[in-house]
Amino acid sequence: MNDGPRADSAAWLVATLTGHKRTLAVAESLTGGLLAAEFVRVPGASAVFAGGIIAYNTELKHTLLGVDAGLLATHGPVHPDVAAQMALGVRTRLAIGGNPVDIGLSTTGVAGPGPQDGHPAGTVFAGIAIGDRVDILSLSLEGTRETIRAQVVSELLAHVEIVLKSSGQLEGR
Repeated sequence: MNDGPRADSAAWLVATLTGHKRTLAVAESLTGGLLAAEFVRVPGASAVFAGGIIAYNTELKHTLLGVDAGLLATHGPVHPDVAAQMALGVRTRLAIGGNPVDIGLSTTGVAGPGPQDGHPAGTVFAGIAIGDRVDILSLSLEGTRETIRAQVVSELLAHVEIVLKSSGQLEGR
């Protein structure tokens, strides 16, 4: 059996979180809903997937997800701390019954075709918030806008699987 990321990490994640009675939500910018769609296509996703916020506009990262306005003003939306705050923010913004979702995922970066705020196309930061712990995945990708967006989803899902397996975050519940 292969212990590395599976070809269908979204299906693995939905099945695993269902078995552990955990929930997740997504905060997306450059992926524009692709990450949410990847979960929704999996039968049974409603057991774990709370929903998502597509905060494509920089101001919405602050107003909808609670990203610090000073951070956005100083560094712009393409920054690892922005990804971290987005992932943490979506956990509480999409709370169900007053309970934050267990896992918040986020994507922010530049899909292209050109640079944005001094960052080349393919510069991406993704956040994985489990409780108060946040892991950041930094990517430097190449390709078309569509290719970059798809790679972000694939890379993030594979990384979530690795984080969950190595951190013991699914134990004790």
